[in-house]
Amino acid sequence: MIRVLIAEDQAMVRGALKALLAMEDDIEIVAEVDRADRVVEPANQCKPDVALLDIEMPGGDGITTASQLRKELPSCKTLILTTFGRPGFLRRAMEAGASGFMLKDAPAQELALAIRKTMHGERVVDPGLAAAALSTGSSPLSDRERDVLKAGQGGASIAEIARSLFLSEGTVRNYLSAAIQKLDVGNRTEAARVAEEQGWL
Repeated sequence: MIRVLIAEDQAMVRGALKALLAMEDDIEIVAEVDRADRVVEPANQCKPDVALLDIEMPGGDGITTASQLRKELPSCKTLILTTFGRPGFLRRAMEAGASGFMLKDAPAQELALAIRKTMHGERVVDPGLAAAALSTGSSPLSDRERDVLKAGQGGASIAEIARSLFLSEGTVRNYLSAAIQKLDVGNRTEAARVAEEQGWL
């Protein structure tokens, strides 16, 4: 029996995944959570073989959670499920130790197959997305430049970004300037948009 943990913040999607997998004779749902910061504790208790992780959840993100699970529960494989087929997400997920990366609009029968492949140590990646990730290349942004762009996405001021990241305003300006230059755009709004589209944020 393959023991599976589902981490998905949308109740309807989580319920659909659970119902879909319940029809499989060799798969058992041992835990379900709706926040990224609530994955590790039940995983340590239930010891799932595979964790299905949504990328965008409250309390963090699936890619960071995959990295945490890799450290704390190396026996648990992780399969990222996302609505967003962004090459940068795929690259970051693989770097975080995820075993697979699937789009939520993939045919339903492919999910159980992906879980079985993941369980047996195979990598499961959408071929088109893999090709796009290779052609796009890795993010040119440093971790701090990414943090600053992300913190400013909702229109936060320089002072607000500085406070939220415990940086000086001058340092925030320097990081934003570097990100704008690297992405070859005119301002920080465009920089955030380009980075978001590529899956680098």
